[in-house]
This record gives sequence, structure tokens and C-alpha cells, in this order.
Amino acid sequence: MTKFSDKDILLEIKDLRIQGYSDETWVDIIKGVDLTLHRGEVMGLIGESGAGKSTIGAAAMGYARDGTRICEGSSIEFDGMELTTATESERRALRGSRIAYVAQSAAASFNPAHRIIDQHTEAPVHYRIKKRLEAQEDAMELYERLRLPNPQEIGFRYPHQVSGGQLQRAMTAMAMSCRPDLIIFDEPTTALDVTTQIEVLAAIRDIVDQFNTAAIYITHDLAVVAQMADTIKVLLKGEEVEQASTEEMLDNPQEDYTKSLWAVRSFKRKQKSRPTDGTEPLISVQNVHAAYTGGVKVLDDVSFDIYPGMTVAVVGESGSGKSTTARVITGLLPPMEGQVLFKGEPLPPKYTDRTRDQLRQAQMIYQMADTALNPKVKIHEIIGRPAQFYSGLKGTALKQRVDELLDLIELEPSQYYNRYPPELSGGQKQRIGIARALAAEPEFIICDEVTSALDQLVAEGILRLLDRLQRELGLAYMFITHDLATVRSIADEVVVMQNGKVVEQGPKDEMFRPPHHPYTDLLLSSVPEMDPNWLTELLEERGLDNIGEAATSKGDAAPST
Repeated sequence: MTKFSDKDILLEIKDLRIQGYSDETWVDIIKGVDLTLHRGEVMGLIGESGAGKSTIGAAAMGYARDGTRICEGSSIEFDGMELTTATESERRALRGSRIAYVAQSAAASFNPAHRIIDQHTEAPVHYRIKKRLEAQEDAMELYERLRLPNPQEIGFRYPHQVSGGQLQRAMTAMAMSCRPDLIIFDEPTTALDVTTQIEVLAAIRDIVDQFNTAAIYITHDLAVVAQMADTIKVLLKGEEVEQASTEEMLDNPQEDYTKSLWAVRSFKRKQKSRPTDGTEPLISVQNVHAAYTGGVKVLDDVSFDIYPGMTVAVVGESGSGKSTTARVITGLLPPMEGQVLFKGEPLPPKYTDRTRDQLRQAQMIYQMADTALNPKVKIHEIIGRPAQFYSGLKGTALKQRVDELLDLIELEPSQYYNRYPPELSGGQKQRIGIARALAAEPEFIICDEVTSALDQLVAEGILRLLDRLQRELGLAYMFITHDLATVRSIADEVVVMQNGKVVEQGPKDEMFRPPHHPYTDLLLSSVPEMDPNWLTELLEERGLDNIGEAATSKGDAAPST
């Protein structure tokens, strides 16, 4: 029995049909989906990549993305206004004020040329909800509620001056700046480590409860949606599979497809041990200290080894030093002290001082393929450039190499050679990122959160691909991740970092057995479970059940904190 009344319906979508333009024809991508959302209700939209989750989320704002159109006969009614027949100016007046959107990639959403707080205050000032000073004060309170460090100061930084997780929280605060009636969360915690994710989820849930805000929560993380949603709708290829209350859906999914999503990740390869024949490490990070401009130390005496053919997972919360360590290894950030060895030989601290062969040996696969691949460059050029640069291939030899790499990543060359990144799914784009790294023929690859933006089924396919490539090509991986399920699946050894230091390291099987370092124990206990009460009970256990104090009502200035 639902706890919501039909009198409180905020958003009602009927027979939503959306088409996309492909190969000079219009094809159905959303095929008659219905959706009813009440004030204060959170609906979770789940399904694999390409299911139509984000397309439906955009349509809830009366918006169709480039190359798509909302078909005649579809109805999208928001608080009595039919958005399909409203003027564009009427729809725009809703967006940002009464309907807000939190995107998956904060790095791609913020303008790098403007300070964070300037972008935050733009909407409330534009819609005359707050004066600029009031909006700034409210921003600082929201930053504090979302557990951002230095909430009085962080907004005056530029987007590139904060971590990805911090930027994601800043975008969540920005969406809340006008106290909207509806917030569309499109994978808002994808970029966050598990400890930060708990605080953000709690703050989002708290604000939704306090202001009776409705939300559409789009995610591929089933354990997360279990904490957030009152109702879950499962989608597949633009069609509804089933819908039910969260507890009912978790306890008794009806459809086989839903049951397949509920299944725990099945891939887990056998852990490999370090060689005992005297083989030296492929990569050795030795007593590295590093700092960015300003002299604030970000790495403090970091040491670990990575052996040929093995995978070392580096885990820790946002700002722990994981990605900074990768920058030191690749020569992008010269260390203050310490060194990085490749096969026992010191690498020059600066990448500009390294030989072409030294550069070739260490490649990266990035977290967000959307921002890592140039959308205006064809796939064969993206993959071909490193093959040309490092191996001098041209003409027929270069084309053959690109075809080989596409075969390696299990994409048919004839279908993908001349395509552009925007024409590919998220999983396919990540495979192109893998092929680009392989084009240099490295022995060592840094995988920076390469599955965090992917749904569970696609992520498992990427992990299986990386495992196969490792076996066939003898690659060593450094796997930067906050997803401990990924660590269990693919790692041989684990390095745990906190505040720029290595607090614990060792073989994976030993690291997952108690006793743990207190911080490792915190990480392990922060992995969401498929239990709607898990977050509430964890917050109570940690004394964080009142994580956010009451926020100000719509249009009021924030009180001092």
C-alpha cells in the first residue's frame, strides 16, 4: 500500500515515446513509458547502459537531448503544466528553479573558467529567490551539510582545484540552491568513495525529507538505490520491465531481467602471488613525498611495488592521494623526495625528461571516457595516434594495427573504425580508452576508476576484458578504485591510502580478513548493502543519524552555523 496520495502527484508522464536520429532515420529509444511521481517521493530508475534512464530523466524537465525528439502523443505534466505543449521560455523558467538536475560528471558540467560559488549563486540570483550575498551564505551552509572541507572557502576555488568527489558534492549543493520541487539525480555518487558516498546520500535524503522534495534517482548501483528510493522502476532498452516499492522489489523481483541485475557480481579471478624466483618489481614507488603548488604535502613517504603480470588495487577516499600517486608515476608531478623505478632503473621525475620508450611503458585508462575521448575525432584516429607516435606506423600497417586493437577489445573493426565517440555507449567508449592505452604496447597500465561510471553488467564485461588482456599480453595494472567489489574481483594485492599515506598493504585475501587497520575497517564497513535500512542503521551506529540540521525554507537567508 503506497504512502502517497493521488492528490500529491507532482509529475505524471504518460505513454512517453522518444526517438533518436540514426543512419538517416528516426528510431524508437523510449517506447511508451509511464511514470507517476508524488511530492516527497523518490523513484529509482535502474537498468543497464542504454536502458533509457537518463533520457527519461531529461524528459521529466521537458527536454530532449540533441539528436532526439519527444513524439506526439506523449504527455509530461509537471504540477499541472503540460511540458510537451509549453513554450520553451516556460520550460526554461522551471529548469534550475523548480526542477534541478545533478549530472553524473561534475568535471564536465562545471565551467572551468568560473569559481564554484559564482556558478552556484547564478540560479537563485537569476530567479530572484535570493540576493547574491544571501545565496553565498546559503551555499556555504549547503557545503557544510554535504561535508565539504573548508565550507567557507572551498566555493571560491575553481573546479580544477578540488577533487572529483568534492566537485560532485558541490554540484549537488548547486542543484539545491533554489530548493526545487523536483531533483533529477543522474548517478550523483558515481565518482565518490564509499565513506564520502554515505555522507552525501544521507544529506540528499535529509533534504528530500525536510522539504518534501520529489526526486528521480538514476543509478546502476542497486545497493545505493535501496537506500534512497521509495519506488523502483526497472528499464530495459527503452521499455519498463517492472515497478514496485523498494522493499517489495528487493525481496521479490518478478522478472528474470530484474533478477539478473540483483545477482552479485560473478567475476572473481584467482589471486596471483609475487614471483619467488628473484624477479624484480616492474614498478617500484620508493619513499615518495610530493606537493602541489603552495607547498602543501599531498603524498607522505609512499612506497609499494607492482610485479609483472599482477594487479595492485590502490584504494582510499577522495583526497587520499591515489590519483596523485599515479601522476608521480607518469611524471606529471615530480616528487619532492623519493623515486619511481621501472625494472630497477630510476625514471626521470619529469615526463619531459623521459625517453619515448620510458613514456610508452606506462599508459593510463581514465575514469570518464566522455571527457577522455575527443568527441570530434574518429575512433581509428584516437587509437591510431599512439600507435603512430610510439611505433612509427603509417598507411596500411597503421590500419592493420587499429583493426587488431579493435579486435582485442571485442569491437568489430568494420562497425567502429569510422565512428565518433558520441555514437558509442559508455562501455564501448571505455573499451576505446583501453585500446588507446594498448596502442603504445606498454607493460604497465594505470586504470583510474575505469568501471565506476558503468552499470554492473557492463562493468563486469570490462573487468573480464582487462583480465583477458593481462593474461594474453602479460600486463601489470595499478587499479585506482573506491569500489571494493572491483577489488575483490580483480586485485592480487591492495594498497590502502589515507591523507597521502599508505596505512596498510598486502595480498588481497589477507586484506579482507580481520584484524584491519581502523581506516581499512571503515572502508569495508561503508560498502552499501542490499537492505533499505542499511544506511539508517550505519548512521546511527556512527552517531551520524542527525547528519544535517534543518535547512532554510525556500527564499530565506541561511542562518549562521
